[in-house]
Amino acid sequence: MSFTLIVEGFREGETIPRLHTCEGADVSPSLSWAGAPPETRSYALILDDPDAPAGVWTHWLLWDIPAATHTLAQTFKPGALGVSGTNDFGRPGYGGPCPPKRHGPHRYYFRLYALSAPSLGLAAGARRAEVDRALRGKVLAEAIYRGRYERF
Repeated sequence: MSFTLIVEGFREGETIPRLHTCEGADVSPSLSWAGAPPETRSYALILDDPDAPAGVWTHWLLWDIPAATHTLAQTFKPGALGVSGTNDFGRPGYGGPCPPKRHGPHRYYFRLYALSAPSLGLAAGARRAEVDRALRGKVLAEAIYRGRYERF
């Protein structure tokens, strides 16, 4: 079985529902996964937009998710599970798609990493560069789910 991630509410590659964007309630979608390597000790999650005008924009950073966990509920809040980092909106937790109006469709990548370590050893609030460094040498597998969103 391959490592797979499912983001509820839209199909792979399709439009992310307004509920999960800055034009809606800006709440995280429900996620579920399966097929992680048996030696997985924890998970890390990154949501980013590579089409942002200033470069890759990080919408969500979450790590030290226990290996026994296989779902995150819709409207997940920082502190509920794992450790939350600071997204590029300058706050912890989820920040939904919010591309500039009339900028065209943006792609959003939900990346879930199965890790060989039980912890990344980072304090809450860490930024993307710190998380990327801490992931080095610990990733056993990666599952990706892509969505898109455009503001008119």
